[in-house]
Amino acid sequence: MTARIAELAAGYDRSGAFPDESLRIAHEAGLLTATIGKQYGGQGARVEESARILHRIGQGDPSVALIVAMTLNTHARQAVQPHWPEELYARLVKESFERPVLVNHARVEPELGSPARGGLPSTLARRTPDGWSLSGTKRFVTGAEGLDWFLVWATTDEPEPRVGTFLVPGGSPGIEITGRWDQLGLRASGSHDVAFRDVEIPYEHVIGIGPYGAAAEQDNRAGAALHLPLAALYLGVARAAQSFFHTFAHERVPANLGHPVARTERFRRAAGEIEVLLTAAEELVFVGAARVDAGDTSYAPEQALGARVLADRHGVRAVELAVRLLGNPGLARGNPLERHFRDIQCAPVHAPQEDISLLAIGTKALNP
Repeated sequence: MTARIAELAAGYDRSGAFPDESLRIAHEAGLLTATIGKQYGGQGARVEESARILHRIGQGDPSVALIVAMTLNTHARQAVQPHWPEELYARLVKESFERPVLVNHARVEPELGSPARGGLPSTLARRTPDGWSLSGTKRFVTGAEGLDWFLVWATTDEPEPRVGTFLVPGGSPGIEITGRWDQLGLRASGSHDVAFRDVEIPYEHVIGIGPYGAAAEQDNRAGAALHLPLAALYLGVARAAQSFFHTFAHERVPANLGHPVARTERFRRAAGEIEVLLTAAEELVFVGAARVDAGDTSYAPEQALGARVLADRHGVRAVELAVRLLGNPGLARGNPLERHFRDIQCAPVHAPQEDISLLAIGTKALNP
């Protein structure tokens, strides 16, 4: 499965097309539905299994893995603490077993930036006789072209405004992609800008709604179930880069050496450093995920944030080392390592970014 996704990855990366074939492969392997709760007929995979799934797919195509991650997280949340209306979610589950059904949040806004840094949405939900009318613009909506559901963070127009997540079907009139995703890495993730113009949805299609204020802002400490699998995803990219580095080292035989560069001290030392970086990061991520699954109350949210900070640093450093050893061939377009190098740069960009995570960790450390 991963090998076939990896074969398709270069083409999707070059074209920026939506990776529908790769997502179909992931769905047929049961990965898109892995976290659907057993009470809904699914496997009920939790944080560690999610992390391992994304690590695996990330070795093939991290753009696909990122789209899968958002859908897995939605199902995982519903399995632990239902938040979607039951009838609506039951319909979603039924369709999910039949075909790839993709779900993602739409939270970032042009003026607001990332909600991880505080602030509340300007996207507005107006009450109508039949429900809500939603208007606003969101940025970096991963998988936008193929989403079956947008989970749109918005403010109500009520006399005492509330903030909540509005469940918007992907085919609704009034949804328009207004800015094309054209980034250095994860080019096939389709994280476009999306405008919602008077999109009508039923009244009950809203979750987590509450008073407008500081308490409604994003809680960066509460996301261990997403931070750890996301870190695992990018460690998968680093492992793919490592695999190419090993292949190159065994196949490259310079005329002045007469034997593969894998036998040189320089390459062996670099291979050792890469392995130490990745093994240590994977230990932090997967053990942390297992502790979350076990309900270990001694495992603090700051530890999950710290695991992600170190995993991102180690993954980026490992791929940089591989590129440095290869020299110009490592930066040649068409070389998988060049793509892995671009994709791994996206790891530290995901919210909450390193400075926000370190602030939370430092605050906890100074105020135990």
